[in-house]
Parts: sequence; C-alpha cells; structure tokens
Amino acid sequence: MAQDSVVKELLTDGMIQAGAELTKNLDEGRWPVHASLWVFISEGNQWKLLLASPRVQLDGPRKSYETVQSALAETPAAGGTIMLSDITVTGSEDPLLELLRVAITTAPTLSGIRFTGNVINGRFIDDAYIYRISDVAHTGENT
Repeated sequence: MAQDSVVKELLTDGMIQAGAELTKNLDEGRWPVHASLWVFISEGNQWKLLLASPRVQLDGPRKSYETVQSALAETPAAGGTIMLSDITVTGSEDPLLELLRVAITTAPTLSGIRFTGNVINGRFIDDAYIYRISDVAHTGENT
C-alpha cells in the first residue's frame, strides 16, 4: 500500500532574520505592527509572513502593501529571501490573530517563539514563528 507524503516547506534562518528586520523597519517607519509572524499554510505548502496593523483599516490594503514594499526594499536581510508575495497584511482584529491571542501574547519587543502542532479552540495550528502578537485591547494603540 503506497502512501502519499508531502514534504513541508522549511522556514529558513534567513526568512526568520528577514522577517524580524522588516518588522523593525516598519516599526521605525511609524507603521505600527501589532502582530508579526510566519504562518505555515498547509493548503499551499508555503510560509506567509503575516503583518497586522491598524493602518490596514485606516489606509486600505493597497497603501499598506505599498508601505510594506518600501520597507522591504530597505531591508538588507530580505534581499532574495522574502518577496511581497510572501507577505499578507491584515487588520489587528484578524480571526487567526484573535485565536492565537487566546494562547499567547508577547511584549511589544520582538520575540522568537516557535508555535508548532497546537490546537486552540478546536482549530489546528500547524506551525508558526511569532515575533509579536500584542493584546490590542490593552495596548491603547490605534494608529
């Protein structure tokens, strides 16, 4: 009996470094990042860098992606490691983030937390690498 197996795409050290540096550049550019994390999307067998900011609701996705693209161009570690197509911008109230906040929140500084093979409220989280997930209700930051 043959079994199908899928080889999971790896999250590399270069991707981790580039994601941290991009998040730092966005913070310094006054684009508040309430959440920054790599999430493994098993349906596409790929990693996506999820960036959540209240600016997405205020400015819209297009302007938000333009801001991220500018910061990405100024991120030396990202050169060839991550592209805009590897990034998803969302509002701070994203359902996945709300779910993750049940299990974990971080300080406003950048962390490095691997979150693998966990179930939260019945939803399986295959894999994630979390830089920051702030408790938006308690940060007082809206812009």
